[in-house]
Parts: sequence; C-alpha cells; structure tokens
Amino acid sequence: MGSQTMVDTTAAPGLDEQSIMGDPGPTGRFGKFGGLYVPETLVPACKELESAFREAWADPDFRNELDDLLRNYAGRPSAITECRNLSKELGLRLLLKREDLNHTGSHKINNVLGQTLLAKRMGKTRIVAETGAGQHGVATATAAAFFGQECVVYMGEVDVRRQALNVYRMRLLGAEVRSAVSGSRTLKDAVNEALREWVASVEDTYYCLGSVMGPHPYPYMVREFHRVLGREAFEQCQSYLGDVPDVVVAAVGGGSNAIGIFSGFVDTRSELVGVEPAGGAAVGRGVAGVVHGSMSYLMQDEAGQVQEAQSISAGLDYPGVGPEHAHLADIERARYEAVNDAEVLDAFELLARTEGIIPALECAHALAWIVRAKDELAGKTVLMNLSGRGDKDVAQVQGIRDGDPEALQTVDFGDGQGLPNGHGS
Repeated sequence: MGSQTMVDTTAAPGLDEQSIMGDPGPTGRFGKFGGLYVPETLVPACKELESAFREAWADPDFRNELDDLLRNYAGRPSAITECRNLSKELGLRLLLKREDLNHTGSHKINNVLGQTLLAKRMGKTRIVAETGAGQHGVATATAAAFFGQECVVYMGEVDVRRQALNVYRMRLLGAEVRSAVSGSRTLKDAVNEALREWVASVEDTYYCLGSVMGPHPYPYMVREFHRVLGREAFEQCQSYLGDVPDVVVAAVGGGSNAIGIFSGFVDTRSELVGVEPAGGAAVGRGVAGVVHGSMSYLMQDEAGQVQEAQSISAGLDYPGVGPEHAHLADIERARYEAVNDAEVLDAFELLARTEGIIPALECAHALAWIVRAKDELAGKTVLMNLSGRGDKDVAQVQGIRDGDPEALQTVDFGDGQGLPNGHGS
C-alpha cells in the first residue's frame, strides 16, 4: 500500500495540552519520571538547548525547512505495507509502517535532521553522538555531511565489531568513530563517552542524542521530531482502514521508534505494546532510578548499581528506557513485553521468508512478540513499526546460524548450549 500523505510536522496529533503525550513543561517530567539530573556544568547547556528548541519549534520557517528535508532528502512519507502472506499464516491482519525505507534505512533520520538543523541554527559547528547498532550514527554522519558539520560518533567496542558495515558507512560519510572501551563496551558506555565529550566542548559542540532518553529536553525534543511518523501512520490507517488499528506494536530499547508511532495513537482506542529484549527489559524487570540524566525504570542491583543489559540487537542492549515509556507503563496506557534472542532470530527469518522484507534485529523483537501472541491477536488488525532494515544484521545472523564463536558471543539462548531449531555450534 502506498501513501500520498504529506509531510507536515506542524499539525501532529497530540500537541494540545489534553493529550496524554503533551508538553512536560520546564521540569521535563512525565509523571514522576524524566527531569534533569546532570552535573552543574551541563545545566546551562541543557537550558540553552531547551530554549533554542522551543523557539525553533514555534518558528514556521524552521518547521517548513525541516518538512522539506524530511520530504525531499529523507524520502517521507514512508509507506504502510500489508503483510498478506504472514497475516494469513498468523491469523491476524498485519500492517508495517515502513521506516526502513527512509534515507539511511531507519527512523533515526527524522530526529537527526531536526537536531542537526537546530545545531546549525544555534551556531554549533561540531556534532557528537552515540550509537548502538550504528543506525543513529549513520544518520548523524549523513546529516553532518549534508550540513558541513564536523562529526564524532561514540560506539561500544563490542558493537564496533558486530556492526562493522555501519562503522564503515559512518567513516565513508566523514565521521570519526571512537570506541567506548569501558563497562560493557556497548550502548550505555557510548552514551557515557558522548556526555563526557559534550561537557568538555559544549561551546562549539552539539550533542545529538539518538533516543527519547537523557536529561530534559532530550526525551521531549526527540519525541517531537519523531511525531511525524505517528502522524503519518494515523492518517494512513484512517485512509486505508477507515479506522485505527486494534494494536500498535514497536520494539523498545531507549524507545524512540516506539514513542514516535505511539504518539499517533495514544489518544485513540488502539492498544499500545512495546517489546523489550529479555536481557534488558527495563520496564518489566527494572526499578525507578537515575541514569544518563533522567529518572526512569532501569536495571540495577540491590546496591543501586546499574546492571548490564544483554540483547542480540546492538540497538537494544541498554539498561534503561525513555522516561515517557516509564510513565506510559505507570499509568497503564501502554504495556511492555519481553522476547528472547531465539524468538527474535526466528522472527527475523520469518519476515524475510514470507514477505521478502529483511527487518533490523531491533524491530524483529516486535514481530517476535506478535508471533508469540498470535492467539491473543487472532482476527485483530496490528500495526507494527518496522523501524529499520536488516542489511546491517545479516552477517551477524549468518555467523550465529553457522555457529561462529564470535557471533555466538552476541546471543543468549538461555541454556548456554548451541543454537535453536536444531542448529549446532
């Protein structure tokens, strides 16, 4: 199914104060979550950023320029695709919001174009970012090249190895990729390094955070830049279905793709389901605490120390979750489920085999839950956010299926033995 929906960030649903996903105000609070927990040296930078964003977001010229970039550079609107073969197999009606078709291959470009355009408006000439699976890093490097900005991307050492293709793409685009070698050497540690870099060079540097996490205003600002996909999906469903879907499903790590599509349906009857990795289910297993500048649910031990997350997906091995997701869970507007790595691998291959679409391992988590919950979802219309394409993950999955020892280090099947579905190591 194609779409003629126009790109328009100015009329996104839910911007009024009556929306469940409204403006968190100067405190940046979503219920008891969110806030601004940063060193004193960063408070002025966060306040400057909030002021600049609010001013830009109220400026029609900024919004029009961003809309033009989203339409003519990123390729929005992205399509809705009905999965007729898989729907028949599962006994439900499955639609995909095709963020994998955007320029750079994921939803990340929506937020990055907004933030780098804002950085240009603020007079910042240097961009620093973190990345897990590399999709945010690639999008940031892309936008920095477009705007002529210097770009440094921090990436966990483990992720540099398992996402070698995206590392090369970032370097090809002119970015410097720096490995984070502390802690678990994954996304959490890349965020730590990027924050340190921002503290040290805040005068000329803009921190382009890639998800709806971190200190205020990032969770609010990143959500607003991703509202475009929720608005499109809402209008496309109205046109195609004459209604909203029964269930809207998206993968959740930090939670940007999920918050984007949820924003289009949060004030409707649609059920919202976020799907986390079993090894990093911050909503399902975590307790409230502070990480990376905001209060949210996170995985921590009895002493309050942040625990390491594990996921086959480099983009989801994060021990926390965006504060607005914590709030949506707290008020029971959204539910959060967890799937294991074996289920994700099966879903990755299932979509490729039945629909000719290779999903990113991140969004394969969402499909894994849909497959598991097919009896609960029988006869219902389900909209899933296909947040990215899976080219970056093919070599990793092939290595796992072939029993490659290095690839097997990225996956947890629960029993520590071999591979599922009869594959041995």
